[in-house]
Amino acid sequence: MDTVKRLDRERWLAHQARWRRCVFFALTFLTAFAAGFLMFDILRANRLGPLELTGLITFIALFTWIAGAFWTAVAGFFVRAIGRDPAALHPQGDPERAIRGRTAIVLPIYNEDTQRVFAGLSAIWSSLEELPQARSFDFFVLSDTRRPEIAVREEQAWRSMVARYGASGRLFYRRRADNIGRKSGNLAEFVRNWGGAYEYMIVLDADSVMSGRALVTMAQTMDDHPEVGIVQALPLLAGRETLFARLLQFAVRLNGPLFAAGLTFWQLGEGNYWGHNAIIRMRAFAEHCSLPRLRGSPPFGGEIMSHDIVEAAFLRRAGYRTWLVPDITGSWEEIPTNVIDYAARDRRWAQGNLQHAGVMPMAGLHWLSRIHMLTGILSYATSPMWLLVLLVSSILTSIEAVAGHKYFVPGAHSLFPTWPQYRDGEIVVLLSMTCVILFLPKILGASLVMANRQLRAAYGGARRLIEGLLFEQLMSMLLAPTMMLFHTTFVLNALMGRSVGWDAQPRGDRGISWREGFMRHRWHLLLGLVWGAAILALAPKFIGWMLPVIIGMIFAVPFTVLTSRNSLGRELRARGLLLTPEETSPPPELAALEANLAEAELAGTEAEAPAQVSAVRVPQHAPLAMADEHEPVARTPRAA
Repeated sequence: MDTVKRLDRERWLAHQARWRRCVFFALTFLTAFAAGFLMFDILRANRLGPLELTGLITFIALFTWIAGAFWTAVAGFFVRAIGRDPAALHPQGDPERAIRGRTAIVLPIYNEDTQRVFAGLSAIWSSLEELPQARSFDFFVLSDTRRPEIAVREEQAWRSMVARYGASGRLFYRRRADNIGRKSGNLAEFVRNWGGAYEYMIVLDADSVMSGRALVTMAQTMDDHPEVGIVQALPLLAGRETLFARLLQFAVRLNGPLFAAGLTFWQLGEGNYWGHNAIIRMRAFAEHCSLPRLRGSPPFGGEIMSHDIVEAAFLRRAGYRTWLVPDITGSWEEIPTNVIDYAARDRRWAQGNLQHAGVMPMAGLHWLSRIHMLTGILSYATSPMWLLVLLVSSILTSIEAVAGHKYFVPGAHSLFPTWPQYRDGEIVVLLSMTCVILFLPKILGASLVMANRQLRAAYGGARRLIEGLLFEQLMSMLLAPTMMLFHTTFVLNALMGRSVGWDAQPRGDRGISWREGFMRHRWHLLLGLVWGAAILALAPKFIGWMLPVIIGMIFAVPFTVLTSRNSLGRELRARGLLLTPEETSPPPELAALEANLAEAELAGTEAEAPAQVSAVRVPQHAPLAMADEHEPVARTPRAA
């Protein structure tokens, strides 16, 4: 009977997927077409030359991009306003129900802050131990650390945690002799050597924190849905204090659930895997997710850097579904705390996403998996496109301002002049459309919070919420030109064959000095000054349109330096601005993390280190072979 019900639901889901995606893509392309037609009418009023045509094509592509985000937000708003999407996967977590299979919680690390890693792991352990299903979970710290002094601290912290919690036989540490395949190779080796002992694998990042209830709910959901290969929880941002980090925490906390609900509405079981805070069906992963080595050399060839989207695509090709489940609460991560580190992380992601151009043509992939990869590519490729549109519009305006309008076109053989035409009505409509598409999603997210008294209070009340929203929007506008230039540089570097390295992500509240800020933004500053001066000299009436972009470039250095100050972040928090529910009422897991960090700081690093660093501290082998359909990234031998 369960099989019949499951087949009926699969057919119903297929029907839901068809009409939802038809509506979503139709609205997206119709919106872009309408905007493109208005722009075409504006440009052709006087003359549609090669520059105008280039700007028009690029504009339509970019408007399609933002229109998709807009309709995703609208769908998410209605889902959250109604309260439940009948087609989405809704976990039935039961605090008493046993989990049928065992679950490995794996934490891949690479030259990380050891105190932060084990403080977070301790918070997760303590939360899980309060539940009766705790014995169904084992923890694995999978180290790829290359620096011996950090490796010593890792093993010391592992030993200390095992002794503190009596965790022998449930908390394991392994450091690889080499780091072939990076994070994906680290996980692949674990799956090959010890995956056979576990039904599921929950992947964490070095800065992840998850509640025990979330972990149990994810495992129970996999028990209930054998057709699911991955359940991705929504990680919210928390834990950082700089102004930059608190801006991002506020924005993601306010709008993240809205967009997640919208993505789930039209993606359904063809969602994405984000690489952490997710549970994976172990055997399916082993059989179908061995990664290919792309032809050619980096940055487009070689090992796949952004492996998570590819693994979700391979699982879907094998018939397993990937669900984003915003209903699973108790999932957090941290964010880079300044613009420089945030951009450095984006540089790695940019190369990884651009690599997917070599994965998209692979046979058998679901068409939506290809769309996900294309979306990842465009998330960075749109920056040089925006820059091109801005440059083209500046050039056209300057040419017209300098040369003036040509009343008699050569070769037209007309006795009457061609008078300049202006499409004021179309311009107003197009600007209004653009503003609605850019700003309405944030208003929708804020309105959902305003409608909930308890949630509204968690953001500091209605007035503080609105003030925070306006301030965050202003700061986002200042940041946008800088990130556009960073992303453009990353894309151009990749196209020129310059590959990025694999470094640990800075995770502390790192402040940026004025010297570092200037060195990283000097070309942005120079471009802003030259661009602004050229517009003022050639087409001063156009400066008002370009002012937001020019100001963002000129003030990039003070923006980066000042927003990296945690003193400013604390000051705004004391004034009730940019508050999030995790700050006004910290969950037990985040409170435990802070307490663990404070305890570690107090204890210092005076404890005696182990005499040597062990390469492997893992249980008896339980092999689970990875499929050989593609050449695996990692080919390391089993540990002794």
